[in-house]
Parts: sequence; C-alpha cells; structure tokens
Amino acid sequence: MTQSTGRVTLWGIEVFLAIAEEGSISAAARRLGSSPSAVSQQLSGLETTLGAQLFDRGARPVRLTSAGMVLRRHAQVMVSAAHAAQTELAMSDLTGIGSLRLGVIEDLDADVTPRLLAELAAEMQTCRFLLETGPSHRLRDELEARALDIVVAADLGAARAPETGLEIHPLICDPFVVVAPLGSAADAEALRTLPYIRYSSRHHMGRQIGAHLAALNLDPAGRFELDSYHAILAMVAAGQGWAILTPLAWHHVARFQADVGVSPLPFGRLERTITLCARAGALQGLPAALAARLRAQLDAQVVSPALARWPWMRESFRLL
Repeated sequence: MTQSTGRVTLWGIEVFLAIAEEGSISAAARRLGSSPSAVSQQLSGLETTLGAQLFDRGARPVRLTSAGMVLRRHAQVMVSAAHAAQTELAMSDLTGIGSLRLGVIEDLDADVTPRLLAELAAEMQTCRFLLETGPSHRLRDELEARALDIVVAADLGAARAPETGLEIHPLICDPFVVVAPLGSAADAEALRTLPYIRYSSRHHMGRQIGAHLAALNLDPAGRFELDSYHAILAMVAAGQGWAILTPLAWHHVARFQADVGVSPLPFGRLERTITLCARAGALQGLPAALAARLRAQLDAQVVSPALARWPWMRESFRLL
C-alpha cells in the first residue's frame, strides 16, 4: 500500500459499501440516488487517498481485493457510528415538538412501530403522538393533504407522478416471495396444481403483483382475492392455496409463520421499496433520524432473523 494522500470522507465510505453490497457501480448509483460517473469518481478518489485498489473491476460482479476486504471490516462500523451521532444530535433538537402525526403501513405494526413509538415517547416527553396505519397509497395521500407529518410506506413508483417538496429516505428492499402450504413444492409447475389466493387489487401491492404476472402472460387460477395478510396466510396454512407476499408481510402475522413455507418467486424477480417520507425541511432532522432508527430496528427484528432462516434472500431482502 503506497503512502496515502487526501482525506477519507464518510460519503466515500458509503459509496464503497454500496458497491461492495450491490456488486456494480451502476447498481450502487441507483441505490444512492447518484450517477454512475459520480460514484466511480468517489471510488477512484478513495482508492487514491488510501493508495490501494479496493475492487477487481474486471470481475462480474465486481469483487473486493484484499485491501477492500480490510476496509470493509471497518467501513460499516464507521458509517454506523456517524449515523448514530447524527441521530442523537437530531433528536436532541426536537424535544420542543408539540405533536407528531405518523402514518405507517400495517406490515410494521407487530413490533417495529410500537418499539419506535416507545422510544420517541421517552425522548420527546412533551409531544403528543397520532398513529395511522393503512395501505401505502392512502398514507401518501394523507401526507400530501398535510393530515400526516411523516409516512412509512411502499414507494409507489410509476403508479403516481413524483411528488415535489418531499424528502424521501429509503429503508428496505422487500422482495416478493411465494407462500405455500408447509411441505409443498413451490416451483412453477407444482403451483399450477394449487389454487392461487390473490392479494387485493384495490391496494398498490396487489396491482404490482398483478402487473408482474400479466407481463409474463400468467393468470393463475383461483377464486379468492383478499386484502388481509392474516386471512391469506390462514388459508395457505390450511392448505387452501398459495399466494405471493413479501417477507415483511409474512413477519407481520406471527400466528401462521410455522405453518407456511416461503420460497423464491419462480417467475421473474419482483420487489418493492419501503421508504420514509416527509415534507422537506418541515421537521428539521427528525425524518432522517427516524429513518436511521427504523433501519436499525428492521435489521435487528426482521432482516437478520429472516436471513438466518432463508439465506437465499440475502441479495434481495436488504436495508437501503
């Protein structure tokens, strides 16, 4: 390693981690909301500063060099410590907030949302809290109508025009998976022998699933269209059919987790992104601080346990 020049920046470390986790500069750029050229420039600057090549760019996906492996052991600690400091500083300036209106999708209300509210209540002791749960499209409408201050929901993507005046903090990538009766095969051929239980097309997630199947010219046979994770998983556990949901949806209904099998989607990759949104600048550093706190809770309570159980999700079920 040659003598280093310049300074290592937090942004440079975040870029390095994104490339290491995504496997390419273009994918890292999409995740970071930046351009591939800007990400490549940051990586080159970091390598110049450290005096070492961090990736084998000739491999697909790109691979860490021995120097990159050394840096990765320390990089996540550096980023986590910086985010923790930012969160603590942001929270220390918010003790005077009188009320906070939160909208959160039901996928998180089993344990993530209650724990978040308990932490906020302990730190913001004069604040009054309102919590509304519901489908993503309704919560985003409430945010735009200024009936909610912060919303945690699925990114609606091309389903609606991009909003202006919002700050958006990506939290987690939630892939779609097959849930089927325990012990059932979940390949495309085997699924044809079981009825398909649709998630309601009245919700964005149901329309997203339907559009994906339609694009592949698939129309699984079934008589049920339900808008409740609980009802869908109850029917799957009873052997009445199979469904397409996500790990967050499966986690939401603890009662049936031991009675259904979870498998990769056998026809094309499909995923959704859960984000935290707020009106830009309206709540100072609170949205960013809550996003950092939610990522930590999602990792501890949902992602890490799921990956321990289903290692094949590692590339798709991930924090952002």
